[in-house]
Amino acid sequence: MAVDPESRPEWVEFFFDPMCPWAYQTSIWIREVRDRTGLEVRWRFFSLEEINRTEAQKHPWERDWSYGFGQMRVGALLRRQGNAQVDRWYAEVGRAFHVEGLKTHDADVHRQLLGQWGWDAALLDEALADPTTADEVRADHDFAAVEKAAWGVPTLVFPDGQALFGPVVAPAVLGAEAERLWDLVTGWTEFAHLYELQRPKRADDLRHIVSTFRPYLDARSWQSVANPTP
Repeated sequence: MAVDPESRPEWVEFFFDPMCPWAYQTSIWIREVRDRTGLEVRWRFFSLEEINRTEAQKHPWERDWSYGFGQMRVGALLRRQGNAQVDRWYAEVGRAFHVEGLKTHDADVHRQLLGQWGWDAALLDEALADPTTADEVRADHDFAAVEKAAWGVPTLVFPDGQALFGPVVAPAVLGAEAERLWDLVTGWTEFAHLYELQRPKRADDLRHIVSTFRPYLDARSWQSVANPTP
């Protein structure tokens, strides 16, 4: 059955950590939805380093530089110039890290890339010198983790306050199928107590995921850690 375009949400908040390969693929899809439907995407931050932190580790805002959190402080500074700025920054970071395999989580690399992307390379140092950029990233994270019980990314928050994790898809869905998936995702919000639907991953699925994420797997400087889903 066709979906009435007037019934679609006008905007969505998209919580991301630039280090997450799943969130990056979903960001490509949500931009496709935006371009095809006029959806407004409001970019917000979520720290995987914080949500998966152990008691023996410092909070990411207590470190001089954290892989994801440090980058998001740059994004926070750019967001003050408008949503379009952080949108372009995330697209550039995502492509560099998840497609080209560049170590954007290395501060020196990120600084150099900012210059190549048309920003002042000193933007990174400006962001780190301003403690309020850490406050902004932390506030976004706390909103999602505390108020919406989010445990990872991508997390979507809708105008009525509902939050959904996902969709988790790789590679990104494009074209008319992107709209179809958007309608399925928003349709999920009609069922307040529909909590989970998941496809089991077979060996072929895992090989497909590894192939899609190969640049990320080669570029990362850590082993992925994820706490069990609530």
